This record gives sequence, C-alpha cells and structure tokens, in this order.
Amino acid sequence: MMEVRRFLGCLLWFLALLRLAAAAGAGVAAVDGRRAIAATDEDFVCATLDWWPPDKCDYGTCSWGLASLLNLDLSNKVLLNAVRAFSPLKLRLGGSLQDKLVYGTGDGGGRCTPFVKNTSEMFGFTQGCLPMHRWDELNAFFQKSGARIVFGLNALNGRVPLPDGSMGGPWDYTNAASLIRYTASKGYKIHGWELGNELSGTGVGTKVGADQYAADVIALKSVVDNVYQGSPSKPLVLAPGGFFDAGWFTELIIKTKPNLLNVVTHHIYNLGPGVDTHLIEKILNPTYLDGMISTFSNLQGILNSAGTSAVAWVGESGGAYNSGHHLVTDSFVFSFWFLDQLGMSAKYDTKSYCRQSLIGGNYGLLNKETFQPNPDYYSALLWHRLMGTKVLSTTFSGTNMIRAYAHCARDSPGITLLLINLSGNSTNQVTVTSEGVHANAVKKHSRKTKHLPGYVQAAGSMREEYHLTPKDGSLQSQVMLLNGRALVTDANGGIPRLEPVKVDAAQPIAVAPYSIVFAHIPNFSAPACS
Repeated sequence: MMEVRRFLGCLLWFLALLRLAAAAGAGVAAVDGRRAIAATDEDFVCATLDWWPPDKCDYGTCSWGLASLLNLDLSNKVLLNAVRAFSPLKLRLGGSLQDKLVYGTGDGGGRCTPFVKNTSEMFGFTQGCLPMHRWDELNAFFQKSGARIVFGLNALNGRVPLPDGSMGGPWDYTNAASLIRYTASKGYKIHGWELGNELSGTGVGTKVGADQYAADVIALKSVVDNVYQGSPSKPLVLAPGGFFDAGWFTELIIKTKPNLLNVVTHHIYNLGPGVDTHLIEKILNPTYLDGMISTFSNLQGILNSAGTSAVAWVGESGGAYNSGHHLVTDSFVFSFWFLDQLGMSAKYDTKSYCRQSLIGGNYGLLNKETFQPNPDYYSALLWHRLMGTKVLSTTFSGTNMIRAYAHCARDSPGITLLLINLSGNSTNQVTVTSEGVHANAVKKHSRKTKHLPGYVQAAGSMREEYHLTPKDGSLQSQVMLLNGRALVTDANGGIPRLEPVKVDAAQPIAVAPYSIVFAHIPNFSAPACS
C-alpha cells in the first residue's frame, strides 16, 4: 500500500511539474541533422513588381500609387539599397495586367500607349504597352542593384474567346519573341521567361486549357533556345503562374516532361480578400495556416512521380488578394504568415518564393510613398542571410502556437532555427534537442561538456539570437524591433545592420508572446550540413 501511495505521490508531483512547465510555456524543438529533407535555391526569397496604374482601386481605396514597373522612381536610394542588400534579390515582373501588355519593339506598327481605365474590360483596364526606353531604364536599375529577373510574358496574344469563357487557339508569340530578341541583343541578363498569369484551372479573368498551354510552353522553349543558342546562361522557362489545380497542373507537367519546362509556378492568396475583417484571426490560427500543406505536398508529389526535371516555385503570394489590407498585410503581424509560408513551402522542396510585392498595394515589402521597409522586408532579409538551402526535419512538442523550422545555417557552421510564437499569452522556453544523436556520442563528450538530452553542447559555447517584436507591442505596427531596437534606414537610405544578441547555448531559447526568433546555433552537430 505504501509503495502505491509513494508511486501515486510521485505521479502527482510529476503531473504538477508538467502543468507548471505548460503554464510557463516550455517546449522542445527536435531537429534531425542527419539528412536534409528538401533543398531551396540560394536566392529562395523573391519579390514581385507589378504593372498596376495609380488608378487601380479595391474596395474604394487606391493603394498602388507610383509603384508600377512603368512609373516607379528607379533613382530612389532606399529602393536601390533594399534590393542590393540581398545580393541577389530575385524579382518576378508580372501580375494580372501582364496578359494585356504588349512590347513596343516596333514590330507591331502601332503606337505604344499606356493602360487606360475602362470598367468594361477584363481587370478594368485597356491594353497597355511597355516602351523600350523604359525597359532600358529598368534593366539599368536591375544591373546596378544586382537583381535577378524573371519576366512574365503576355500569354493571351492571338487567342480567341470560346463559348465557355475560356480562350482558345495557339499563343501568338511574335511580340514576345521580339522582346526576347531585343533583350538578348542588349546583353540584359534574364533569369527566366514566364508564360502567363493566372490562366490555369478555372483561371482569374479567363482561362486556357492545359493541353493548349503545354503546346505554348513548348513554343516558348523553342524561342528561348533559338535566341540564346550558344549562350552560357540560357534563361529558365517558367509556367503557368496560376492557382494550383491538380488535374490541370498534372497535364501541363506530363506534356512538357522531361525538360521542356524548367519551373512550375503557382500563386497563393489563402487568406481570402483584402477586405476580410478576420485576417488577423486567420494569421494567428495554426490550423488555418496548416491548410496550405496539401497544396505544397500535392505539387511535390506530382513533380516527383512525373519523371520531369521541372521544380516548384511560388511565383506570387500576397496572402490576401485585391491588394491586401493596410495595417495587416503591411504590418508586423503579417510576418507570422509570411515566415510560416517560407518555412512550410521550403519543407516541400519549393525552390523559390516570390512575395507580392516588393512595392505597391497594401502588401509591399517597401512603403510605396516613403520607400521605407515594412516589417516583412526585414523578415525576408533575415531569412535570406540566416537560413541556408538545406531544410532539416523539425518537430516541436509543447503548444501548437509555436511554429518551428530549421535549416543548415547560411554560409556558416551549424543550423538556424526559426521559432514563431502565435500566442500573446506566454513566453515559451524552448529547449533544442537533436534527433538521432547516438547515446555513446553523448557519453564520450559528457565529461567535457554541458548537454541537453540528445544534444551535445560544448561548455561556454554561444548562439546568436534575433528577436523580432513590434514597436509598442502593437501587432499592427509598421515598425519592427530587432532585439528591442527599431529597424529604420539611415540618412542616406542605408538598410540598418541586423545584429544578434549572443546567448549561452546551454540555456533554452526564450520566445516572448507574439514574437519571432531566429537562432543561429553554430555548434549544433548536423552531418547534413557538413
């Protein structure tokens, strides 16, 4: 009887300890460093530039200003520094109006006129034109800033409307080929040419069947092969730049395999319309965030089983469509969604992730008037500088309000762990452990080292932590604090230094309520990273 009482006493004491730990917000991030589960491109983080004119309005608000590729102030110092800071930043040029854009290469004979508002037209604008003097100015900026360019081509040229609302007939690539030839003749470097915007599946505005689209992709590949014949850096061919539709995407991938299509691009606006008043609730709901797993997983499965060399990118993602929502998609709270998207997509072998937008709308990484970086700019830059290309399996045990992702560290030893606390209630003390470390390795080191279970850590070793919080504790602040210091550009428009705090690596990582932490752990033994 005494033994039973003692056992029950111990059990109650243990349960009380567990309850205390849960209340204090303790958790364990277990990282498996034995092998990478996926890999991203070096320039995984990408941003978009769009064609929308100043009179593009949503829900009575006109949020684009002078942020279009046709009117953006390319002489702005902050803009130049913001792009340069990535060395390189991949930029995808495109959006809804790209399928109504012609190129003023002189082959069409007509005048090169801008987009004009017309509510009876698709997307509310007439056809517009890119003059070659503006294309020259853009390329001068891209060269100066070190940007890597993907250009979205007009995929509706030459097509005819069909009774079901779709567009039929082959793509007329004459004008596109003319732009590609002009670009190559000038020596402008293009990373990729992408065909069309949101014409896949049920389409947005209109649609094109997968069978026809595959034939058009093959035509684009032929144009690119001819123009860049003998060139050491032939641009990629990308498509379809639309919303994922399993049947449609499968047909496109099968008909362009094994190597006629280099990149399969899909778009993400999983939070719904920008006018939605529940955006913040969705962003802070882990179950809602997990809703995107099936898209990433399904596309990865199709590519793996199809026998194609094509890889997946997210070609455009602004979270909330119709230009986003001011003080949500351009404020601190959006970094929870954005960084979670980067972490989740990388796990499913997404090679690049293009954020809508670099500037413009209510989801720009930069403010369209002042060009000052919004919080997500710094989140993107920290990811780019700290998270390497190799993705490691990471599990978090504790609250489901902590999101955890780990990669091999970028250009340095060890790993970088990203922790996102969606809860505003408790600071979480996160212990980092290593999956699969052999017990004898622990035994061998234990005389000389402090260690947490399964994670050998040399005595006195340090890690670097980057704690991101909003100014004044407001989730809707447009100023991000790094380790308590506001991130703002200097008098010359220079991007501030992103400096960590150094912490004893044997201590748990303290993740404050509604905060994000990048932790670079140089002494974490991960064979996958060596």
